[in-house]
Amino acid sequence: MAASMDAVNGAGSDLQGPASTGSSVEPPPIQYSMILEHLIGDKRPVKDLSPGVMGGLPVPAKTDEQKMIERGMESCAFKAVLACVGGLVLGGAFGIFTAGIDTNVGFDPKDPLRTPTAREVLKDMGQRGMSYAKNFAIVGAMFSCSECIIESHRGKSDWKNAVYSGCVTGGAIGFRAGLKAGLLGCGGFAAFSTAIEYYLR
Repeated sequence: MAASMDAVNGAGSDLQGPASTGSSVEPPPIQYSMILEHLIGDKRPVKDLSPGVMGGLPVPAKTDEQKMIERGMESCAFKAVLACVGGLVLGGAFGIFTAGIDTNVGFDPKDPLRTPTAREVLKDMGQRGMSYAKNFAIVGAMFSCSECIIESHRGKSDWKNAVYSGCVTGGAIGFRAGLKAGLLGCGGFAAFSTAIEYYLR
């Protein structure tokens, strides 16, 4: 009988031992900074945002040739050439249009009553179109190249790039006629670029 009581007491002491040990160890408190660190900090797990996971079509990896073409198309030289070609086309069309509505095309001051021939009118339209095309191409190339260089130097793409580029382009064009013309050209082109950027944005 005594032996059985000792066994029961021993079992009770064994049961109380782990329970008392477990109650003495408290879990660490949850801190708000730890939760933030886990949700938005460095410990946040990075999710795979590939198109296949998001439900879109998988995009194959770009080859070296494709990367080289993209770098070439994003270069300042390509942008300047593209702006030059665009200015050439736009300037030529503008020159032909202005020559077509000008009543003095083919006008001969020696004989004001003489009617100009179609050949003379076409010749004058071609000369005016080439003149406008050359000027537009030069301005477009200068503006695009300077804007690209300024954007690469600043590391930002905002409206200030166009303003600085307009000032550089206008100043360079007007500086051939003197310092005052260069300053006026800088201010005029900068204001025009600002208005265009405000309208586009």
